[in-house]
Amino acid sequence: ILRHLDVQCDLSLPGAWEIARAIPPGAAPPDSPIAWNDSGTLRVVREIPGGTLDPGKLVSGLGRAAQSRGAIIFENQAVERVEWCETPALVLRAGSSRSERKIKAGKILFATNALSLELSEFAAGMHPRLTLAAATSPLAEEQIASIGLAARKPFYTADFPYLWGRVRADNSVIWGAGLLSSPDSEGLERVDIRTDEPARMFAAFEERVRGLHPALAQVEFTHRWGGPILFRDSWTPVFDCHPRRKVASRDAIVLGAYAGHGVALSSYLGAWAAEALLGRRELPSWGAIGESAGSHG
Repeated sequence: ILRHLDVQCDLSLPGAWEIARAIPPGAAPPDSPIAWNDSGTLRVVREIPGGTLDPGKLVSGLGRAAQSRGAIIFENQAVERVEWCETPALVLRAGSSRSERKIKAGKILFATNALSLELSEFAAGMHPRLTLAAATSPLAEEQIASIGLAARKPFYTADFPYLWGRVRADNSVIWGAGLLSSPDSEGLERVDIRTDEPARMFAAFEERVRGLHPALAQVEFTHRWGGPILFRDSWTPVFDCHPRRKVASRDAIVLGAYAGHGVALSSYLGAWAAEALLGRRELPSWGAIGESAGSHG
């Protein structure tokens, strides 16, 4: 996709590390460059294909590619609701404005994942969360070498407690772990990570990182954030017609519930959904929204 659309996003594919406290069955671990103290000793147990990219440049590049092909992007336009009629209409409201605008849509793909669940009309069994991450100030090359990340390969744990991360171009390191739910029914859009419970979780996580290795003991954290993620009881993504539309019409499709695998699945299934909206491909049987979908996992 990136080659075809000429998207420049600092893509680097040196491989990625699975790390764990015990060697998984069938793994043939390389000599581990890391040995971190985290509920046991974390070591590299497998190297897999993969790498990193700059997500901001990726989104910007995809946006430019879409616009050059005729797409219109409406920024900062909240979809308040959908008026379901022969040709559905998206009702937009911009910021604090009281005025509404409508966009007629012959085909609609709901791809907001853990956000705007009321628009997608997801059934029960969905669990929206924020997956938490924090970034350090830039580290010295000696520190990066000491903790075993000189190869600049991203990593994630194959067991629990979960941990993932990567070194950035400026030598800062992103570390991620932890899930935060909304305290009320308003959804993730209203979660403020500066409030007491998220702040407590971040503080505990940052202390965990500082305890991984002596070279990290005094590391400073400069940024904290949370990214929306959606889990489903069946652990199978949703890929189905919107509940308001008959399957025969197939003019509105819902995608989501990737459970942390959205970087790959949203691209792959998005292309499939486009084909399905155009009547060129069938929907999968495993993606049904209803409760029975768990049997297809």
